[in-house]
Amino acid sequence: MSLDKRLNAYRPDLADSRLKGEVKAEAYRDGEPRIVVAGLADLRQKPEDQAPLDAQLWYGEEVLVFDEAKDWAWVQAKGDGYVGYTRSSNLGKPVETPVSHWVSVPLTFRFPAPDIKAPPLDRLSMGARLRSVGAKDSFLELQDGGFVYEKHCSEEGVLEEDWAKTALAFLDVPYLWGGRSTLGLDCSGLVQTALLLAGRKPLRDSSMLRDQESLGPALPPDSPRQRGDLLFSPDHLVIALGPNKIVHCNAFDLKTVREDFTAFQQRLAERGEEITSLRRPA
Repeated sequence: MSLDKRLNAYRPDLADSRLKGEVKAEAYRDGEPRIVVAGLADLRQKPEDQAPLDAQLWYGEEVLVFDEAKDWAWVQAKGDGYVGYTRSSNLGKPVETPVSHWVSVPLTFRFPAPDIKAPPLDRLSMGARLRSVGAKDSFLELQDGGFVYEKHCSEEGVLEEDWAKTALAFLDVPYLWGGRSTLGLDCSGLVQTALLLAGRKPLRDSSMLRDQESLGPALPPDSPRQRGDLLFSPDHLVIALGPNKIVHCNAFDLKTVREDFTAFQQRLAERGEEITSLRRPA
């Protein structure tokens, strides 16, 4: 069985040196550590702006770079292991300052100075990893010289264990295939974000999440639903809010919604589909 290219960096010409002996390539290379310096970095299937969007990387996330040419870097995210291409300008050199905080609101700004009137440098999404070197005038000062509202951040290690609550913070965010921010989400992007901030380590795609045993036991699909249960249909994923309510980002409403489970189930039935799996993260 071939390795999943979404989670393993290999091409005919080049592969991650850790895969030597498992895949054939013309050359093997150790990944170069880098961090994301853009507020949000697209991760694409090919080194082209019009290539399909597979995922996105948050500010402050760490990656390994295996190849770089014409302002495109072929990378693997150290967090969820996802592989793809991002603009080299989205990446910076690693720093010794450890992650100290994460953005705990859906969206905030990075400023050039601790001043609410300063023109923002960038927008940061919930989950962005921050390396603070101090606080000043209600702002966190970052190692790169930027400033973020301190009230919009939580200390590293402080978790939001109710992932359903986190998902509800993204209500009405538009649907975007591969999206992972308030500018756009897909079903698995919403769930992955919510679970990450609860201290879980979920994979990126709904198909991966369905089979990820670390997300709790697989229960019969018709089990009584509890808040936080993950419900899977053939190509979709939702979070239960209780026995009769769900939250999900979907291509029917084209946004994140809270709705009755029966309405969702009826739409599935109209397409000849049903809930195929249920996982209950402990």
